[in-house]
Amino acid sequence: MMAATSACKEGTKIAMDNGKYVRYTPEQVEALERLYHECPKPSSMRRQQLIRECPILSNIEPKQIKVWFQNRRCREKQRKEASRLLAVNRKLTAMNKLLMEENDRLQKQVSHLVYENSYFRQQTQNTTLATTDTSCDSAVTSGQHHLTPQHPPKDASPAGLLSIAEETLTEFLSKATGTAVEWVQMPGMKPGPDSIGIVAISHGCTGVAARACGLVGLDPTRVAEILKDRPSWYRDCRAVDVINMLSTANGGTIELLYMQLYAPTTLAPARDFWLLRYTSVMEDGSLVVCERSLNNTQNGPSMPPAVNFVRAELLPSGYLIRPCEGGGSIIHIVDHMDLEPWSVPEVLRPLYESSTLLAHKTTMAALRHLRQISQEISQPNVTGWGRRPAALRALSHKLSKGFNEAVNGFTDEGWSMLESDGVDDVTLLVNSSPGKMMDINFSYSNGFPSMGNAVLCAKASMLLQNVPPAILLRFLREHRSEWADSGIDAYSAAAVKAGPCSLPVPQGGSFGGQVILPLAHTIEHEEFMEVVKLENVGHYQDMIMPSDIFLLQLCTGVDENAVSTCAELIFAPIDGSFSEDSPIIPSGFRIIPLDSGMDASSPNRTLDLASTLEVGAAGNRATGDKSSRGSTKSVMTIAFQFVYEMQLQENVAIMARQYVRSIIASVQRVALALSPSFFGSHAGLGSPPGTPEAQTLARWICQSYRCYMGDELLKHEGSESILKMLWHHTDAVLCCSLKALPVFTFANQAGLDMLETTLVSLQDISLEKIFDENGRKTLFAEFPQVMQQGFMCLQGGICLSSMGRPVSYERAVAWKVVNDEENAHCICFTFINWSFV
Repeated sequence: MMAATSACKEGTKIAMDNGKYVRYTPEQVEALERLYHECPKPSSMRRQQLIRECPILSNIEPKQIKVWFQNRRCREKQRKEASRLLAVNRKLTAMNKLLMEENDRLQKQVSHLVYENSYFRQQTQNTTLATTDTSCDSAVTSGQHHLTPQHPPKDASPAGLLSIAEETLTEFLSKATGTAVEWVQMPGMKPGPDSIGIVAISHGCTGVAARACGLVGLDPTRVAEILKDRPSWYRDCRAVDVINMLSTANGGTIELLYMQLYAPTTLAPARDFWLLRYTSVMEDGSLVVCERSLNNTQNGPSMPPAVNFVRAELLPSGYLIRPCEGGGSIIHIVDHMDLEPWSVPEVLRPLYESSTLLAHKTTMAALRHLRQISQEISQPNVTGWGRRPAALRALSHKLSKGFNEAVNGFTDEGWSMLESDGVDDVTLLVNSSPGKMMDINFSYSNGFPSMGNAVLCAKASMLLQNVPPAILLRFLREHRSEWADSGIDAYSAAAVKAGPCSLPVPQGGSFGGQVILPLAHTIEHEEFMEVVKLENVGHYQDMIMPSDIFLLQLCTGVDENAVSTCAELIFAPIDGSFSEDSPIIPSGFRIIPLDSGMDASSPNRTLDLASTLEVGAAGNRATGDKSSRGSTKSVMTIAFQFVYEMQLQENVAIMARQYVRSIIASVQRVALALSPSFFGSHAGLGSPPGTPEAQTLARWICQSYRCYMGDELLKHEGSESILKMLWHHTDAVLCCSLKALPVFTFANQAGLDMLETTLVSLQDISLEKIFDENGRKTLFAEFPQVMQQGFMCLQGGICLSSMGRPVSYERAVAWKVVNDEENAHCICFTFINWSFV
């Protein structure tokens, strides 16, 4: 209580027992402050040691020093809170200004629409009357001013370029702060002090457009510098080349740019742009960077088309950056493009016709990047793996760029296509260019030999139906053993293994043979970096491999509750000497939704049965009814890269094709199992709880247990369904088929945990696989007893999970499950009080 009361007093005073205050000397304060910066909360022993080491504190009691440190910590906390509140206040003030400007713009837009509505109503009346009054001709002429050419002819001279630049500036500002485009608030984006900003998308304009207004803690010059370096923050941007630059009389600059964007899938060509960029300072001190495509309508300089690229158009776009009172900047961003959707297959056109997609991938990405850099400057902390946030951001960018290069396979990077084997589902490309191999061989500067002199990429794209991308990608992340081949992992890791691997990474969570070690999130938690430790991988052919392999992994869009337009899982093998400059050979998956049906899908569908347990008066809301969910489509792109020796190209090509095809088959199986339509026609493979089949199975299990054991399996309380109680039952409950080689067909959550598996792969596990040799002998000796008398009891013992981990159990009970016609349906087991050994 004394510490709290004295917190508001001067830091150079101490409270004596008699209630009087005595001032510390400057030397005493200096000694205390020095210790405070070393240790803000010293222990009693450390305080006593301080008194012994500093004679000037010898006349102060340890209790008084304790109070001084309490007061000092309290003042520090108050100072930080005051700074935080001031920052929030500045942000709210600036946000209020933005909202007032947005309100003014909307009022102007309303007035403009009212005027247009009145004008067209008048014209309709005049047309109906068929009047010949010449005044009507004047009215029509005055109302059709927008039909005059918007871009008067220009030329490539400095004066002509300046004319185009000034026109671009005017059109950009009319979009950023005016009513040239009808903007509507993007769904799911609400302005507030913690939001990324005010985000809007276009409605009814040419091409696709998005606009954002936000606050960033950087000065305008720094903001412009960052945004002009588009490849550093725009993951889809391959390169921006400045072809020419000239200064203007008003202190601005005009640049001629050539920009290339990656294609997001293997099914469409990449885009390129021929641009003019104009940077200038306005009279009010605002900094403007605006851009537009140069085309034949302006008679400006031209750029010949590039092979394998489709020339797209950037309509007047850019950045309006204004200094904010108290520091930082207020920024308006406009992106307006015509991506030529006619050049892609019809199924992919939504990717090129969606303003929402443009907003997420470009407009909001710019704001997120600025906020990330601002946070890194204000909080320069070292994150996991001993790296600073900027270094981890650079690594994530490197992974993404390497994956994009593999997906696109540009010839100017040295890629060439191999002949098909007659089936065009998987495309193979090889790259043995000196530049590529020089980067790869950089990993072996410590004297260890390179394992390859070329890179092979196997890539494919596939259409997915009715499965949320985030759910599917999370499954691929957490259950790598369901689709990956450990031998191939060993082969890929051999290209960068230079010796025993000992990465200084933090502790992480284990997912069946792999340990995921988190490194860092971005500021918006839209993506995160992690190191994946694959345990006990072993050998591949004749190569001697360490028992563990490490992968650097980038995850994007794995949160099904978040609004996202892309989900990615990109990874690359690394070794113990890995650094930010080390080359990496990334592989991975990218899933992009093709329509808005995903918005209507349940955000809580998971990889197990839990999401379908809620059955209420409104009906079975999680049975996968397509009328309530909507049919969702997405495109998945897969690309895997392998380093190899040139003389082994044919063998590696065969291996890569087979591997990618096996991955495609695994993904299709998982996607099918996660798709609601799967359970309608494949009930025999296991139905999700919430469906009538699952409810019926739960009822049969409990009724049969009561019949044969004379007891209740579940203690039924309240209105909870039998199925939900069975799913959450603490003991493992598993059902297996009545076949010569019984396989598991159902398990509750505890059963899945015990077997370390999922519902998707449960049916791949046979009953005999989970027992050791003694357990199998006992099982086969007593199993006929189940069919004869309906049940059997097993003494405590050891069984094995699907990952080979031993599991002890106190006892086990097996009983025959019969249906309503008294026919045997399956055998059910419950393992009581199980635990991993």
